[in-house]
Amino acid sequence: MPKPRIVVVGAGFGGYHSLRGLERLLPPGAAELVLVSRTDYHLYTPLLPQVAAGTVNPADVAVPLRSLRRTRLWTGQVTGADLGSRTVTVRHHDGGQSTLSWDRLVLAPGSVTRIRDVPGLREYAHGFKTVIEAVYLRDRVLAQLERADGLPDGPERQACTTFVVVGAGLAGTEYVAQMRLFVASALRAYPRLRAEHIRWILVEHGHGVLEHLPPRLSHHALAVLRSRGVEVRLSTLVDRLTPDTAHLSDGTTVPCRLLVWTAGVTGSPLVEDLGLPLDRGRLTVGADLAVPGHPDVFALGDAAAVPDLGRPGSVCPQTAQHAMRQGRAAARNVAASLGHGRARPYRHRDLGTVADLGGAQAAAAPLGLPVTGPPAKAVTGGYHLYALPGAGNRLRVATDWALNALLGRNTVSLGLVPDAAAGLVRAEQLGIDPPPEHSPAPSRPPA
Repeated sequence: MPKPRIVVVGAGFGGYHSLRGLERLLPPGAAELVLVSRTDYHLYTPLLPQVAAGTVNPADVAVPLRSLRRTRLWTGQVTGADLGSRTVTVRHHDGGQSTLSWDRLVLAPGSVTRIRDVPGLREYAHGFKTVIEAVYLRDRVLAQLERADGLPDGPERQACTTFVVVGAGLAGTEYVAQMRLFVASALRAYPRLRAEHIRWILVEHGHGVLEHLPPRLSHHALAVLRSRGVEVRLSTLVDRLTPDTAHLSDGTTVPCRLLVWTAGVTGSPLVEDLGLPLDRGRLTVGADLAVPGHPDVFALGDAAAVPDLGRPGSVCPQTAQHAMRQGRAAARNVAASLGHGRARPYRHRDLGTVADLGGAQAAAAPLGLPVTGPPAKAVTGGYHLYALPGAGNRLRVATDWALNALLGRNTVSLGLVPDAAAGLVRAEQLGIDPPPEHSPAPSRPPA
């Protein structure tokens, strides 16, 4: 009798930790484990601001998926799932397609940047969810400083040295805080530029930054940003973008050559095409993470609206902490469905949130206790080293921090990511259809 096949879609926090759990819970030979992922690594996204700011090497936040010893890796993108025939369609990087059968399906495709109806957004903005985008943004900032250094005072130089970030959640706030220090360090190499030439503008439609944190921490983060000269525009939206300007809802027009969009996420495009009930773009699931009506299909992480049993009527927020724990819960319940262990609903105890603001500044709420400054910095660093999978990756990141403290930031532009690959839609593959310039290769036989 063939072994049951468990197919996991996505190698983010949910998918990666579900497979780690399955390898631990299932006896050898109890099931075939297959992971479908666009990359051959699990990306630790909370450290992307530090990748962009040159304090962490990009490769050090990429955990090799081959470390999952009992899991077979398929590199490609799932473009559809037939729940009736129990198959998924996988598009490979060469354009070919395969059909993969499953006995249990774990959907953890994660999220993508939420695109709002803002004219020019798709064409001119850049996202901040992938390592490609983090590396590109660092190089783009340095390229603009390089160009500005050779320009006379005037509108063109001002546009090159103005950087706009939209969204004051964790990604946007940490990015601005880290990059403000990065540019201050880089200015030593540009003798004609001074700190007063540089503008960082953080645009937020809400009433504060990091509003998911306790008010004391939110106010601290805002004070840190403003003390570094960051212009924080609260209760403000972006009305439209052009190649060289951002038009804001407060009536101002900001000349700029780089706008980073971090204003929210939505479920992967895959979940919209499954024909299943959605809750604000996320798959509806039960507390056991199973899809109603499909007991052999589980969904978790950013792509699923998982009930928060501690707050009846609400769903768990889209955070890495929840996705990691849901991955372990999904592993337990999938294993139980195959007769190994006992299924239980997903419950969690909030460990708190951390935000690294660069330098000696951070804001953290471990177990609900607000902490700021150097103590929060220590808590934040410790949490990242705890949550980052792989002893090798932890050692490399810790070494990066030590070398940065000793030698300063690395402000070299490598130019590895071309402009065409870094556009918001292209970098994050916001659609699941193949790019029009690539003709599909012949299909591969089904597995």
